[in-house]
Amino acid sequence: MTKLAILDDYQRVGRSLADWSAVDQRCAMTVFDQNIGSLDVAGETLGDFDIICAMRERMPFHRAMFERLPKLRLLVTTGARNRSIDLEAATDHGVLVCGTGGEYSMHSTAELAWTLILAGMRHLPTEDRNMRSGGWQTTVGRGLYGKTLGIVGLGRIGALLAAYGNAFGMKVLAWSQNLTAEDAQAKGAERVEKDDLIRRSDVISLHLVLSARTRGVIGVNEIGMMKPGALLVNTSRGALVDEAALLRGLQEKHIAAGLDVYDEEPLPAAHPLRFCDNAVLTPHIGYVAHEVYEVFYKDTAADVIAFLDGAPVRMLNPEVLERAKV
Repeated sequence: MTKLAILDDYQRVGRSLADWSAVDQRCAMTVFDQNIGSLDVAGETLGDFDIICAMRERMPFHRAMFERLPKLRLLVTTGARNRSIDLEAATDHGVLVCGTGGEYSMHSTAELAWTLILAGMRHLPTEDRNMRSGGWQTTVGRGLYGKTLGIVGLGRIGALLAAYGNAFGMKVLAWSQNLTAEDAQAKGAERVEKDDLIRRSDVISLHLVLSARTRGVIGVNEIGMMKPGALLVNTSRGALVDEAALLRGLQEKHIAAGLDVYDEEPLPAAHPLRFCDNAVLTPHIGYVAHEVYEVFYKDTAADVIAFLDGAPVRMLNPEVLERAKV
């Protein structure tokens, strides 16, 4: 029987959010509810599986990983794309990669970004701990009305943040390298240069795709230019921000942060970010919502059955099928 692995089902909900009965009739399924870890351990653990179902970028699949998975025939990733999968390497190793629907998670990510903004500005984690320990008020929060929101990356998610900011009575600024003044205005923002945005904003929210061009877009200089006490929110990718500079800014109490993404995930238990009381931290849950997961797992099950039936769908490297015919 075909061996199938579901990876990184941290909440143990994958089986309950889709109908896997047709898959169970044809596959022996193993669910992993913890991150497997290093490349060597992952290769040893997964080397006997024919099909692997991955959750977003939690497990990277680079060429070295495919070399350790000789039996792998199908890799399903949740979402419409996955930058942690080397598609060229997958094709070279004869592995078909399929995705799932990918439009639905932008709202949940935007909502989490706004949650981090509200929590950071009003010191909600600190006051929650005060209440649970029998204490009372110890902080003075700040409201959003009349403040300036700077959005770095005014795509689909960034545009939602602009709408939220306007609804809360904020001045909304935006920057990205290809953003025009007309596009920004149409989305409810004013297009400014990056340094101007950094200096003027009370809240900065990052919504860029990670690439060679955007890696470290917020570095030592940018953090140094931020207003004292300004809030930096990142729900996109950890590497958009220079982590050492971020830590220094937090430890010196120059800025505050709301973070859902990190350079290393899961974030190590002893990581210094965990000990910054001016940072609100969540464990990469921007897309982790019931409605999103239902689509992820439903489409994953459908991808598996389509592949086993010889009619794969949502292929990300269809050329692998042509190579197989040669």
